[in-house]
Order: sequence, then C-alpha cells, then structure tokens
Amino acid sequence: MFSLPSARTLLAACRPSTWSSPLRSTLSSPSPVFARGRHQLAPRSVKFIKRHKGVLPIPIGGSIKGTTLAFGEWGIRVKGNGARITAKQLKSADDALKRKIKTIKGAKVYMRIFPDIPVCIKGNETRMGKGKGTFEFWATRVAPGRVIFELGGAPIREELAREALRLACDKLPTLMEFIDAKAPPRLGNLLVTPELRSTVATSTPMTAR
Repeated sequence: MFSLPSARTLLAACRPSTWSSPLRSTLSSPSPVFARGRHQLAPRSVKFIKRHKGVLPIPIGGSIKGTTLAFGEWGIRVKGNGARITAKQLKSADDALKRKIKTIKGAKVYMRIFPDIPVCIKGNETRMGKGKGTFEFWATRVAPGRVIFELGGAPIREELAREALRLACDKLPTLMEFIDAKAPPRLGNLLVTPELRSTVATSTPMTAR
C-alpha cells in the first residue's frame, strides 16, 4: 500500500490525466452540436442549417397519400387550410395524448409527420441585407387532409379517443377532424368517396385505337 500525505494529493491522484495526444483529442472531443437546435423532435443531421421559407403544399395532382389511417384505429387530420406546425406544438400535442391514454395498457400514439425544416427568423425591424437570419426552431409543412396523429396498439373506446384527440387539437394551429378506419380519403377539401371514384372512372372512358 502507498500513503497519501494530504487531501490535496488525494484529489490530484483522482484527477484525470491531462496528457495530450492527437488520438485522445479526436476520441474525446464531442462533435459540434447546434445549440439552438437541441429538441426532442429535431432531426439527427441536416445538410444545410438554413433553408428557404417555402410554401404550404397543396394537393392539386390528385394524390390522397397520407390522408387515411395506417397504424391505429382513431386519428385526426387537417380539415382547414394547410399550416406550418412547429416541433414545440407537436411535442405539446403528443404529451397531451400520452397523458390522457396512459391508463390503457398497450395504447400507442403514432405521429405521422416530423419537423425537419429549420426556420430562421431575422426580425421585422432589421434592415435589408446582411444575409439570412439565425436558426430559431424546427417545423414542418402540412397539407389539407394530412393525418397528424393516430391512436392504436390496444382497444380504445371512441369517447376516450375523441377526448384525447380533442386535447391534442387544442395544441395545433389549424382546424382538425376526428376520423376512424372507415373514413374516406380526402383530397384537399373534397372527400373522395367510392361513388365519386366510380363517377370519375365512367366519365373518362378509354378510347380504342
């Protein structure tokens, strides 16, 4: 056994060594992390931290992808105009859903969108020029008819699902509607019913060559 004469020597012995080595500096130094981008729903990596503002998507091409349920029994989708939903709003809605259905064993919350668009804000009182503003938060653009949240994983009563999803709608900035597995797909503000599909198919017959 060896003896330590004082407490200061004990602290010095327990202190990690400070020898310098290129390999040690490479392994120990953490990768640079964007400080203002630390959020639970932030993407792991992006190619460009600044992007254009962009426009809200409008389904003018006839696509109904993402407008019906795919994982759960109940859900909500955008009924009004499209909107830009931030990561903070999505996290608040997700927490409200999980808090309401936590008593049901096996119940799951499915989030169908993800905030992967960096939003930069420069300010209204800033003069023109001097580049783009700094990063502020993560967001995503949703089109009308897009499914936002789904509930499933375990049998959930409709009354409880409606109440839980209503609490989630209060956290989101646009008008939502409650849907189930039998809800028809939505094309913008138009519900695509089987009768409408058959009408469209018969009104545009193919001509034989």
